[in-house]
Amino acid sequence: MRKKKPRTNSLSSNDTDSHIRPSIIETSDHLRQLHRHEPKKNETVAVAVSGGVDSMVTTLLLKEHEHKVLALHMVLRPEDSPEPGEHIVKLAARLGVPLHVVDLRRPFRQEVIKPFLEAYRRGKTPNPCVICNPSIKFTLLLEQAAKLGATTLATGHYVRLLRDESDGSVRLFRGRDRSKDQSYFLYRLSQAQLARTFFPLGNYLKSDVKKLAAEAGMQEYHRPESQEICFISDNDYRAFLEQHLESDLPGPGPVMDLKERQLGEHKGIHRYTIGQRRGLGIPSSAPYYVIGLEPDTNTVRVGRESDLRRREMLVTDVNWIAACPPTSELQALVQIRSRHRESPASIRPTSAGTLVRFLEPQKAITPGQSAVFYNEDEVLGGGFIEQVLS
Repeated sequence: MRKKKPRTNSLSSNDTDSHIRPSIIETSDHLRQLHRHEPKKNETVAVAVSGGVDSMVTTLLLKEHEHKVLALHMVLRPEDSPEPGEHIVKLAARLGVPLHVVDLRRPFRQEVIKPFLEAYRRGKTPNPCVICNPSIKFTLLLEQAAKLGATTLATGHYVRLLRDESDGSVRLFRGRDRSKDQSYFLYRLSQAQLARTFFPLGNYLKSDVKKLAAEAGMQEYHRPESQEICFISDNDYRAFLEQHLESDLPGPGPVMDLKERQLGEHKGIHRYTIGQRRGLGIPSSAPYYVIGLEPDTNTVRVGRESDLRRREMLVTDVNWIAACPPTSELQALVQIRSRHRESPASIRPTSAGTLVRFLEPQKAITPGQSAVFYNEDEVLGGGFIEQVLS
């Protein structure tokens, strides 16, 4: 590696958090003083290394700031070898960090793949990353890091952690680069998990990260990013479901409109998702969209684009990151997909779950996806969309 160090902002610099406004926040009962949450110098930090530029630069930043660093590479897909690939071995050697391969194929299948399959079988559209982060990466990988002597697990997520000095809690915020923000996928993390985690890239733009990698002479190790589901190599989730569920899938059924007229026949509700327009096979002067999946009757419900806009939903299995569950209604911004622009809503606890009502109707609210609650850039918590009510 070149002797020249990449030019970076200090990991402990307070001014890099200046765009979280205000840094001292007045609430109804106390003043919150927020400071960066990060490991101390000379502590051992384990980095989750995937082979991409984000984990690569995360490692470079930690080494530059006098941390003892080791690399952990997860093996997750059932078909993958437990031995590390040549790219990962060469990357760790170039970074100058010891490499440890963690075989998590069995728990990954049990905790992530099986629930993914079951959700689709029940007519829902899950997000496996939301499940993997709390159950695999920030539990099992974190445990392995501790066994190897690391006090902290660092990843290349574009999010920020701040510690509230008034009560000691760790708060999760969006990353500075809004286009790469990954806070939506981390809302299920607990205080115990966040306290032992570090996200060095939270204050960086993606363009800055690529520049740091280039300055360190690491371009040859940069692999293209994948936005697909990591355990479905060709991104054909329909074929994956049919291969693994086979006879458990209900098969063809009716395509019905809102007036209970049958407009066609579908090929299995697992092949459709809310908001889908293509592949319905319904001749019409105006397009139809999937507006509902009804597994009890094996029905795909369709309507016009205006029928996709709904206002109210029931959210279950809610996790609140740094606060007790509210006992009365509160106002927040709610995000219903990873690329959805958050929108104002009221959040009210009920005996059946958490009732969320948007001020303005939202397009394609999808059961199985997550609804994440924000106060400006701070993640308050979130849960799974169980049912669209109106």
